[in-house]
Amino acid sequence: MSDVNGSSGSGPGPGPGPVTGDDVQYAVRLAVAALRSADGADWDVNAGSLEWSCWETVEHLADDLFAYAAQLGPEKPPLDTEVAFVWSRKRPGGPSNVIFADRAAGAGGLVQVLEACGALLTAMVRTAAPGVRAHHGFGVSDAEGFAAMGVVETLVHLHDVAEGLGVGWTPDAGLCDRVLARLFPDAPTGTDRWPTLLWATGRGEIPGHARLTRWRWYGAPRGEQ
Repeated sequence: MSDVNGSSGSGPGPGPGPVTGDDVQYAVRLAVAALRSADGADWDVNAGSLEWSCWETVEHLADDLFAYAAQLGPEKPPLDTEVAFVWSRKRPGGPSNVIFADRAAGAGGLVQVLEACGALLTAMVRTAAPGVRAHHGFGVSDAEGFAAMGVVETLVHLHDVAEGLGVGWTPDAGLCDRVLARLFPDAPTGTDRWPTLLWATGRGEIPGHARLTRWRWYGAPRGEQ
């Protein structure tokens, strides 16, 4: 890869297609590289337009990746609820997580927690049987759907964090195209892919389309939508 923004390099090929564990691994590696470039940044500033700090947002992202992996883990994954972990908040209004990073370990420890949770989801997506289905708040999904969700969470929350930390973040179009095709069937197709993903997740405008005030994705397995 030529830089942390993923504008060129050795990631999965461009164009729509199945979202895989390789895509999860690639997205998380880009995120880790971007975060490690934020030397001396203040991690307690807000992440973009969110009410969470950059630290809290990375914890939330790590927690998302962990939770998606966990949903696929049981021999018979739950179809109507999350796996029964205890979720908690460190402060009112903060994210409700299972996963928290040790502040004493600093930003390096936080990024390592993200990297580890990304590896868990990558492994589960790669090893889950094609027929596995598991619960998500937006509907039952399969391993590819959870992979796509993990990629979207990584790309858009890094956008939030990058705004707060003052680092560059522009994922490659092919990665964005695959997750748009998998999770956002109503998204425009003739527009730039990264701005379109930001639009689809309520984070920006694209020509002819005002910013969304409400949004969701559709994780139902292909052919079951």
